[in-house]
Amino acid sequence: MQSNGTIRIAVQRSGRLSEGSLSLLKSVGLQFETYHNSLFTSCRNMPIDILFLRDDDIPEYVQDGVADLGIVGSNLLNENDVRVESLLPLDFGYCSLAIAVPEQSTYKNIAELSGKKIATSYPKTLERYLAANSIDAEIIILKGCVEIAPALQVADAICDLVSTGSTLRTNRLRTLETISKNQAILISTPNPMPKKQELIEKLLLRATGVREARAFKYIMFNLPEKRLEDAKALVPGCKSPTVMRLADPEMIAVHSVVEEERFWEVVEKIKECGGSGILVSPIEKFIR
Repeated sequence: MQSNGTIRIAVQRSGRLSEGSLSLLKSVGLQFETYHNSLFTSCRNMPIDILFLRDDDIPEYVQDGVADLGIVGSNLLNENDVRVESLLPLDFGYCSLAIAVPEQSTYKNIAELSGKKIATSYPKTLERYLAANSIDAEIIILKGCVEIAPALQVADAICDLVSTGSTLRTNRLRTLETISKNQAILISTPNPMPKKQELIEKLLLRATGVREARAFKYIMFNLPEKRLEDAKALVPGCKSPTVMRLADPEMIAVHSVVEEERFWEVVEKIKECGGSGILVSPIEKFIR
């Protein structure tokens, strides 16, 4: 474990979380270079080193203090019994851990897999799920190419990560049951040194701002002043929308933020209130 104030962040070297992890680190203001097959890089503007590791190794590196922070899929935290602090879900790297069976099979529910074989790279998670549902199935542990197990008659079903579902379709499999929904998460080693904790808190604030920004849009529109109270109910902003007078004394301009998931509903209601000239912009950072 390092004794100075420099912190180490462990990220996936290659795979589904790699690009999103590097994008997040740059979005929070870290300046660094990456090179092909690089295992280590240092930030130019902050006392931070970035380690590029196998995703399976990240939880243990963080637990043991070799790395102070890590970006890892929540599926790995569920699978590995490690002592780390979960700091922040990061809103990327979404996937599901699911049990899948051959398309042509007659299985209709998970109970029908009792007495069958299920291949997986997540034996602990699967074992807990089967026990919770009183299903007595044999778990076949595979480290890779799990989806091919039914075709090779190694197993009757698989338990694996599903993102788009294209791999299942390619291998003529269908989802029978979803065990968990997962995403990338920022983790920390327990009880970091005070000097490191200060820097970790700064990074956490920045990462929260980046994540929050993805969930909101900045919206601007013109509105008859008499409908202002209606608009406030639609787009309250953080505490209250920004309202500005226009050249037309009966009109105002309203600026606010709106949740991405409510965006089209809000726009439709703004139009019903007489809103016009609606402009929408993405938000780069959003600190509440």
